[in-house]
Amino acid sequence: MTLVAHNLSLGYGPRRIVDSLSLSIESGRITVLLGPNGSGKSTLLRALAGLLAPRGGDALLDDVSLRQWPRRKLARRVAFLAQAQDIPSGLTVQELVRHGRFAYRTWLRGETDDDREAVEWALEMTGLVTMRDRSLVALSGGERQRVWIAMALAQRADILLLDEPTTYLDLGHQLDVMQTLRRLNEEFGLTLVMSLHDLNQAMRFADRAIVMRDGRLVADGAPVDVLTPAFVADVFHVRSERLHGASDGVPVCHPLGYAAPGGDENGAGQAVRDAVPSIGTAGDD
Repeated sequence: MTLVAHNLSLGYGPRRIVDSLSLSIESGRITVLLGPNGSGKSTLLRALAGLLAPRGGDALLDDVSLRQWPRRKLARRVAFLAQAQDIPSGLTVQELVRHGRFAYRTWLRGETDDDREAVEWALEMTGLVTMRDRSLVALSGGERQRVWIAMALAQRADILLLDEPTTYLDLGHQLDVMQTLRRLNEEFGLTLVMSLHDLNQAMRFADRAIVMRDGRLVADGAPVDVLTPAFVADVFHVRSERLHGASDGVPVCHPLGYAAPGGDENGAGQAVRDAVPSIGTAGDD
């Protein structure tokens, strides 16, 4: 199973947001999309979910253009969780999770044993079994995010795309969400692709970091290899140092201050641009 972007160009109205981008999502791994605001991360995720038609190039699943996949059939393979979600009034946790089975239902087909099993599994995987009958409006932000993830899991898709799944959550709930996602990847081989802003979460939880800037890929590799202090200064305009010695051996990106674009703080400027990891098929124009 392969999800691929080939020379993909995307935009809204007259504005082009992603320009001639190519990548292949690796099955069974956690891939994070990183980059400054406006770099095209959310737009790319929507295209990979089949929700945004390309202006050029194509997105393909198993060598078939997403535009040729029937909507319900595609939803059984790829699930997408958007960044902002309206809270449906009057629904319980279990009722919302049941909506994740939309791809399997028709007007003539009621809820089946497979539907009930999928919903129960999703509730168990997200720790929501004891909260199934609670109203959504009574939940905390972190609990609601777990419900949305459970709804996506109920689709039983092979690939889960998430747009900033930890946004607006406190630190504890951020870690809870990320640990839940990693467990799903490790135990069930679920392929995860998510946009993040937290570089340390990327280094701790991801197998692969794809960094975007101005609609283009500027780096692709293991987070610990990509997110060097020089690279962070150039792309994110943050002076930083890498700290070691954590009990699990994962390095930490420790911010020191703002690095003005084109300046020379922490090696910014041309010296930093020379240190940006190359990705072969795309570059920073």
